[in-house]
Amino acid sequence: MISDTTSFTQRVVFLYEHKRLGTLCDTQHGIEREGLRVTPDGKLSPLSHPSALGSALTHESITTDFSESLLEFITPPCATINATLSQLADIHTHVYLQINNEQIWPLSMPCFVGDEDDIVLAHYGSSNIGKMKHVYRVGLKNRYGSMMQAISGVHFNFSLSKPFWDLWCEMHGKQLSQEAISESYFSLIRNYRRMCWMIPYLYGASPAICRSFLQDRKPAFDFGKIGKGTLYLPYATSLRMSDLGYTNSAQSSLDICYNSLHSYVRSVRKAIRTPSQQYADIPAGENGEYQQLNKNVLQIENELYSPIRPKQIAKSGEKPTDALSQRGVEYIEVRALDLDPYSPIGVHKNQMYFLDVFLLYCLLKPSAPMSQAEMRQTDQNLTTVVLRGREPGIELANGAKQVTLANWAETMFVEMSQVATLFDKANQTNEYTKAVELEYKKINDPNLTPSAMMLNTMLDNNEDNSVFGKRLAEQHKQQLLSRVFEHYTAAEFDAMKLASIERQQEIESADTVDFSTFLSDYLTY
Repeated sequence: MISDTTSFTQRVVFLYEHKRLGTLCDTQHGIEREGLRVTPDGKLSPLSHPSALGSALTHESITTDFSESLLEFITPPCATINATLSQLADIHTHVYLQINNEQIWPLSMPCFVGDEDDIVLAHYGSSNIGKMKHVYRVGLKNRYGSMMQAISGVHFNFSLSKPFWDLWCEMHGKQLSQEAISESYFSLIRNYRRMCWMIPYLYGASPAICRSFLQDRKPAFDFGKIGKGTLYLPYATSLRMSDLGYTNSAQSSLDICYNSLHSYVRSVRKAIRTPSQQYADIPAGENGEYQQLNKNVLQIENELYSPIRPKQIAKSGEKPTDALSQRGVEYIEVRALDLDPYSPIGVHKNQMYFLDVFLLYCLLKPSAPMSQAEMRQTDQNLTTVVLRGREPGIELANGAKQVTLANWAETMFVEMSQVATLFDKANQTNEYTKAVELEYKKINDPNLTPSAMMLNTMLDNNEDNSVFGKRLAEQHKQQLLSRVFEHYTAAEFDAMKLASIERQQEIESADTVDFSTFLSDYLTY
């Protein structure tokens, strides 16, 4: 039997010797990939979400995120990485067959945008839930601006199988229960927060931005300049994850607690209930005018910006924290991934194998409760890496010590190689070990990271990221249109489209109260 203080190595040995590694074979994955629709000249598409793709409100695989032009592709949970990638590629191919001469922008940071008002907020029909989704986006625009919401990324969904959790609980001398599973997922999440600086280092691909992204704002950093209007930081990995983009300094004082499911839900709900002086003057229903859902620190749970989220599948009309409270954590969502600009689908196979290893590693490492001081330290480490991660000799805070990124990574990769062996043994493969070995090369040579590769290309050619992005977008489109469906069929995509339209009509017909009453009921906790 092991305990909460049992060492990482002892846990690995216990799993290895227990001869039930087959429980790792059913580890589930899913991908949510975002991408802007752009015109052939690399500018934001002015067109609404194509009707040929079905309803953005209810389609199971194709929707929109913040704007009409920001596509989001979703794959269902699947145990086979190759199958997930085939599903995602099929969705891309289908979309390209429907969007005529448009392309999908391959970079996380947006293409050239002349004015924030060019970003048309997503619409979801006349139902109350559709109106709520739209007003939420209006609120995001008023609170943070539209440019931040035009950023694209990849979300990696991950869950371990019930047989694995049965073994895990047995190892700890506990009965299998949803409470025990949720507790273990939060242990994983805490360690992920401690070590998630590794993700933008390995996969960050936004070291540069188009000058139009700042609009009239003064640059926050001492940027270098490439070409006509591209700004960059020489050692940046992921400006998407900096205060320029995905993260939000306005939320830095929320003190979200990841020590338990209860403390997490309580702290998120507190932010949703707490009035904000900053947003007090934005209309939230006065005289029927909705410029945001409410005047609180967070409008709803989804407004919380975090590099990882605990998730439970919500029922129709159910709030995420209610779903978590009632049924516990079903899976986790990794949200720190930039689009891979060199992949036509925004993610590659080796990355998925490595993420499996990294996340199980986070579970196997002992994970003490986190103080808010430690949480702030993890945030600072993340900021350091997204802005300066490839800088020679860069140091991070590891508890009370300062250590070089390279030395900390060395220790992590030695341990992660042991986790890779567990996955390889379970699946009778060597893909996991290969993935770890390939990623480790980036530690020894930062020029192998995607952020360095793309920045070096732009610097060598003195070309803007718009030129770089357009070239890749054209290549990706041709590659995706030249392939055949591997998982889905054209008939299945047609059926999904029709089903989504019918489902939206059913939702709109089923409304029985006005929008203000619906919203008041929804926002009651």
